[in-house]
Amino acid sequence: MTLKKYICLPLILLCGQSFSQYRTLQAVKIAQAPKIDGNLNDAAWVNVSEASDFIQNFPTYGLPASQKTEVKLVYDNTAVYVGAYLHDDPALIRKQMTARDAEQQNDVDYFSVFFDTYNDHQNGFQFLVTSANVQSDARLGPNLGGHIEFGEYGDKTWDAVWDSKVNMKPDGWVVEMRIPYISLRFANKDIQNWGLQLLRSVRRTNEKTFWNPFDPKVNGFINQFGEFQGLEKILPPLRLSFSPYVSTGVRSTPVSSGYLNEWLRNGGMDVKWGINESLTLDATLVPDFGQVISDNAVNNLTPYEIKFQENRPFFTEGTELFNKAGLFYSRRVGSVPTGYFDIRDSADNDPNIEIVKNPSKTQLFNAIKFSGRTRKKLGIGVFNAVAAPMHAIIRNKTSGNETKIETEPLANYNIIVLDQSFKGRSYLTFTNTNVMRNGGGRDANVTALDVALFDKKNIHAFNSTARYSKIWGTNPYDGFNTTLRYGKVSGNWQYLFTNNIISENYDPNDLGILFAPNDVSNTASFTYKQFTPTKNFLTYSYSLTAKLKYLYKPYAYNRLNITGSAFWVFKNFWDVSLNTYLSPGWAHDYFELRTGERYLSYPTNIAFVMNGSTDSRKKLYVRFGAAFARSPKYDNTLYSISFGMRYRFNNKFNLDLQTDSKFETNQLGYAFIREPNGDPIVGFRDNREFISVLSGIYNFNSKLNLTLRARHYWNKINYKSFHDVDSKGYLLPPTFIPGQDGNVNIFNLDAFLTWDFRLGSRLVAGYKNWLGDNEMVSLSGKNNYLKNLGGIFDLRHGNEFTVRFIYFLDYNQLRKKH
Repeated sequence: MTLKKYICLPLILLCGQSFSQYRTLQAVKIAQAPKIDGNLNDAAWVNVSEASDFIQNFPTYGLPASQKTEVKLVYDNTAVYVGAYLHDDPALIRKQMTARDAEQQNDVDYFSVFFDTYNDHQNGFQFLVTSANVQSDARLGPNLGGHIEFGEYGDKTWDAVWDSKVNMKPDGWVVEMRIPYISLRFANKDIQNWGLQLLRSVRRTNEKTFWNPFDPKVNGFINQFGEFQGLEKILPPLRLSFSPYVSTGVRSTPVSSGYLNEWLRNGGMDVKWGINESLTLDATLVPDFGQVISDNAVNNLTPYEIKFQENRPFFTEGTELFNKAGLFYSRRVGSVPTGYFDIRDSADNDPNIEIVKNPSKTQLFNAIKFSGRTRKKLGIGVFNAVAAPMHAIIRNKTSGNETKIETEPLANYNIIVLDQSFKGRSYLTFTNTNVMRNGGGRDANVTALDVALFDKKNIHAFNSTARYSKIWGTNPYDGFNTTLRYGKVSGNWQYLFTNNIISENYDPNDLGILFAPNDVSNTASFTYKQFTPTKNFLTYSYSLTAKLKYLYKPYAYNRLNITGSAFWVFKNFWDVSLNTYLSPGWAHDYFELRTGERYLSYPTNIAFVMNGSTDSRKKLYVRFGAAFARSPKYDNTLYSISFGMRYRFNNKFNLDLQTDSKFETNQLGYAFIREPNGDPIVGFRDNREFISVLSGIYNFNSKLNLTLRARHYWNKINYKSFHDVDSKGYLLPPTFIPGQDGNVNIFNLDAFLTWDFRLGSRLVAGYKNWLGDNEMVSLSGKNNYLKNLGGIFDLRHGNEFTVRFIYFLDYNQLRKKH
């Protein structure tokens, strides 16, 4: 060992000891706010203590930062101000422009400030500015951990209104921020202390440094903040803002008799009212959710519902409290009317009927969110949305008579949450969700209690949940779900034991999502994580998990799953993960047949999955993956390959192509046909699937960008034999039923030009294109992917062009002007 290594080791140990202390920064109240121009020459910054001496979190925890960072914070009765001087060689600073909230894995440096305004070590806010003056922001919470190892610390779908400015200097860059209290929530106290954390990322070395040391061995992020002390007598003005909007556009949708052309027009308003420093009311009146990215639809052969991502801003921003119990699947609100497909099928089956009107989305009258946290750290949340009744109109072509048919009744969606935070990251949460529908529609209620307890050293944790659901309607029923979880959550070695029970009739699906009830599962997981660099790796981890599943009623064996995982990050910043899955013996699937207590037996199965990516700092960034699975008993084999690449042409423009290919031979599953007596029929099939997604972004500047996303999905099904199933889930002799094969194509194109022309105000022009009248089209005679891709352009497509204008109005600014 060299002398240098002997010296470095004590220094690392010394740093780990010296900087493990809880850091504090004294708050300074100012009389005159600084001008947000990226220059720290205002009087407000004079004689203010600075936060410095940042400590590495990655790649080597405990080392001092390679670059000097100096940060000052001040406040007044309207906002908190942050001034950061980030010393560096200007020629080496990475400055790629990105979309908002999209700085990760892009070639850009950034600085971020975090506030735990209630100082409860559980909830907080993040505000981030890149060297190109692009903003990111996030809400932090126990259920919003994100992927901390990849720089995601919370829910970035939350967008606040705040100001920032960046200036390049001869010896680095400066960022100046103004964060108004309308974007924060805090306790109503004369003197208060906030949790505070500061982060700097230097992209060329992938170095992440924090003001208060953030130890990756310790579970949790917010509990490792320092403290911003002595904020006195904050007297914020009335926190009231309005965001009126208008939208218009045209839509042309293919239907059986031609095209259904519609003029789209809407107008409404979002209102945000800070009832006090802690509690905020958000309301949206006649919301318009048209300009969102298309769903990643697939040909679903499984018995389970596909869960789609939420892209509507009102349902992504500030909803962390409402989903702490995992009972809020916001896509239930304003979803496709339940009678939409019946109307479409009736027109397809009767040539004498044409559709005049058939809305594909349920319109909301309004929606509100009331949330906040008291000085005693009690979180309060109330969500309510009222969905309008939806009607379709069909016309008899012979008589000309029109008929109006209700496809969705008037409905009210409601959530109530009480969340009490305790010391040491522990909490107790009560949640109630309720859905009431007009007339004889189905009504539903779910009540939940969640408990989390951490020991004083934050090494071990115990979690428990209990849920009870009740459904009213023609056939009322109820059910429950309980979970017990205990584990070691900090250190290199970690473990977790879980028991989960879901009763036969537990059903949260009116406002939540549950893929399958009637389940008892016991899980044990052991993990080793190496957080500091070794000879060959920057970090790595290994885990082994066993999960034993039974049916709840009648109590019967389901399956045993054993999973082994490994993840490595190499010194060149490439990463690779390997996963092995084993399901030994016969597994009993009680859901595949969609028939009561009947089950389908699957033999032993083993699978290997590999994924990885190259150094994302490079102009060409590549993602790759492969999978192989085998079940010898039925000669069932799966091959899968994925390949993606992103090329950065310059600091403004990049393109990304992702392809995923899967081919499974002798896949066994329900064939969507039944015997005359109702018994299910299963089949062996060859299943080919290919998905390609092309996306790109051009940033004209930090406030104006053009995004494009085109997705094509192809799925080809060829059945080889059909079987009845006996009482033990085994297959009976084969038969053949023609006409069950399928060749499915789905295509979507989304393009948006977005201009943030002033704080909180936005103009968006959008274009959407989709295939067919239901976005899923079967093509015959196309046996490979390229033929199907070419064939979709010969078919009819739907088109939509919209423009949306949103203008942010701050009540206090309006009052000053008048």
